[in-house]
Amino acid sequence: MRHGEVHNPDGVLYGRLAGYHLSELGRKMADRVAEHLADRDIRYVVASPLERAQETAAPIAAAHELTVATDERLIEADNVFQGKTFGVGDGALRRPANWKHLTNPFKPSWGEPYIEQVVRMMAALGAARDAARGHEAVCVSHQLPIWVVRSFVERRRLWHDPRKRQCTLASLTSFTYRGDKIVSVGYSEPARDLVPAHLLPGARAKGGTKGYGA
Repeated sequence: MRHGEVHNPDGVLYGRLAGYHLSELGRKMADRVAEHLADRDIRYVVASPLERAQETAAPIAAAHELTVATDERLIEADNVFQGKTFGVGDGALRRPANWKHLTNPFKPSWGEPYIEQVVRMMAALGAARDAARGHEAVCVSHQLPIWVVRSFVERRRLWHDPRKRQCTLASLTSFTYRGDKIVSVGYSEPARDLVPAHLLPGARAKGGTKGYGA
C-alpha cells in the first residue's frame, strides 16, 4: 500500500525527512483502506519507518488486532533534492547547481539506483510473505519503490516517466505468491474518490511539488 496524503503546505520534496505526517484527508484515506481490508485474512502489517507510512498502517493493524511492524527496506527512495521544492515549472532544471544530478535518468543520477530499490523491496516482500505464509500481509511503503518493484516483477524497464506511475495515494498493489514465486500482480484504489483530481493518473501537473505524496 502507498501511504495517504501528507500535510505539506510548502510543497517540499520531503523524501526521507522526519516530521511529515498524514493530513486530515490522509487519515481518512487510511481509514477507508482499513475498512476495505477488514474482512481479509491479514496476519501481518508492516510499514516503512517514516511517519506517514506508520500512520497509514495503524488503522489496518488495529482492525485485525495486530501491531505495526517496521521494515527499513520499505523506506522512500533516497533523493539529493530532498528538502527542496523540485517540480514542473519551478525553474529547478535551469539551475546550474542541479545539472550534475541530472546526467543519467536511467540510473537515476539524482538518487537511489532503481536496481537497489528492487533488491530491498523484493527482500521486504519476501519477509512479509514468510511472516504471513498461507495468509495475507500488508506492507505500507512509498510510490517510487512500489512502482519500481512492480515494474521489475512485470518485466518492464525500471526507468520511466513519473507522471505515468499507476500508484495513487492509498492505493493497493498486490503481489500473489505461490510458494516463493510471485504469480500475479493486482492493483486497486479503495480511496480513489478521496484523492484530489490533480493527483490522479493522467492529470496534468500544476507546477512545484505541493501536494504530491511520495
